[in-house]
Amino acid sequence: MKIVDLKVNGMSCGHCVKAIEGSVGKLSGVANVKVDLQGARVSVQYNENEVTIDRIKETIDDQGYDVE
Repeated sequence: MKIVDLKVNGMSCGHCVKAIEGSVGKLSGVANVKVDLQGARVSVQYNENEVTIDRIKETIDDQGYDVE
């Protein structure tokens, strides 16, 4: 398992947390997703043999948030 910590702009509330944790958490190969609203960070634990970091970023972007 690999862990990536992403800077994500545009998150401000519980709905943002649910949207990101829900959508990224459904990806095959993702074991854990943790959103830090104050730090504007999203930590994702995933199996790099099943899902790519680009796919994770794309999923967050699809929810309307900017991933750096």
